[in-house]
Amino acid sequence: MDEENYLLEVRGCRQAYHKDSNADLVVLEDVELKLRTGEIVALLGRSGSGKSTLLRIVSGLLKPTAGEVLWQGTALTGPADGVAMVFQSFALFPWLTVQENVELGLEARGVSRAERERRAEQAIDLIGLGGFESAYPKELSGGMRQRVGLARALVVYPDLLLMDEPFSALDVLTAETLRTDLIDLWSDGKLPVKSVMMVTHNIEEAVLMCDRILVFSSNPGRVASELTVPFPHPRNRLDPAFRQMVDDIYALMTRRPATPPKAATETPVSPLAMQLQRVGINLMSGLMEAMAADPYNGRADLPALAGSLQYEVDDLLPLAETLQLLHFAVVEEGDIMLTDGGRLFVDADTDERKRLFAEALRAHVPLVNMIRQVLDERWNHRASAVRFRDELEDHMSPDYADDTLRTVIGWGRYAELFSYDEEAEQFNLDDIE
Repeated sequence: MDEENYLLEVRGCRQAYHKDSNADLVVLEDVELKLRTGEIVALLGRSGSGKSTLLRIVSGLLKPTAGEVLWQGTALTGPADGVAMVFQSFALFPWLTVQENVELGLEARGVSRAERERRAEQAIDLIGLGGFESAYPKELSGGMRQRVGLARALVVYPDLLLMDEPFSALDVLTAETLRTDLIDLWSDGKLPVKSVMMVTHNIEEAVLMCDRILVFSSNPGRVASELTVPFPHPRNRLDPAFRQMVDDIYALMTRRPATPPKAATETPVSPLAMQLQRVGINLMSGLMEAMAADPYNGRADLPALAGSLQYEVDDLLPLAETLQLLHFAVVEEGDIMLTDGGRLFVDADTDERKRLFAEALRAHVPLVNMIRQVLDERWNHRASAVRFRDELEDHMSPDYADDTLRTVIGWGRYAELFSYDEEAEQFNLDDIE
């Protein structure tokens, strides 16, 4: 593809936020991407991988800390002309009708009233909302409101349409209908746009809709893999090649990075550097029980498991990775397998499950041992949670530090390794044998 056909180039993009007295929080690091005319590209990754941040940078709404964005060959210094965005939350004005919401962007550009009405009616009809021009958002379903958002973006005839998880707030059937309608319009050349870039964490959605998929890793966000989707539209989810590509992406997203050998002089990694995800005991127990039963019998294909449990990738992968952290399961090449420890947990009664979970925490979650050691050493067996939260923030963002601490509180309580006083924000050994 010739250079002049690139609508967009992102070069060496970095986005960081300064934290008082701590190291900067890096959201994106060294991101490179190019967008050609005539393609739909997905930014696929877990929540927190910086995808939506990158979308704001691409639109010109956010200036990167380092690197540059070229829009049609020219460095971007502000909001890009010829770019429109569709949001997850619909972002409609409730006091305006469908027609007035769609016309809003044209009115801001000084388009005449007659031309606004003509183009808005055309966009409304195109997106399948003819007859609802006078309705207000509160009178529409979620799917219809998102169609209004699409019409409002398309009415300005953008060169690039940005979509930030546009279907994630919709029920499964409505989302599927809207995806299909959008791809049909694109395939028939009826969308008045040159290219589309969409943020998603839904793997099947990316393979179903897009020509290329950029898979993002996290902490910080960067493009870990770039995949070309070879299937013509319309695509069949049941096609073995389609299923295989979904499997391959699951494997990519669950693959552990290689750990380089430590140098003899290297400082040991602090136990407070382990970021934990907000995963509850009931969800872990339920997933292990489902895996142990028919038809999985201890080993499951992650995409099939996600489908049967109606889980998104952001729901399933944290669960799977937490079970792997605790050595209750192994995640490998898009599959998840129960370990002997996981099978013991499934077969155990309540008290034995607590004992097994406590053993797993003591063996694999250093922060739990640190908290318990402090409690054991203190005469009153009490310790402030603030102390641990402050130390966690030396290694991660305040939000991640809070998630990690809340997770440890829940896990430690269940395992009866310590108690926690919510009002005083204190760990203690009250009622612990």
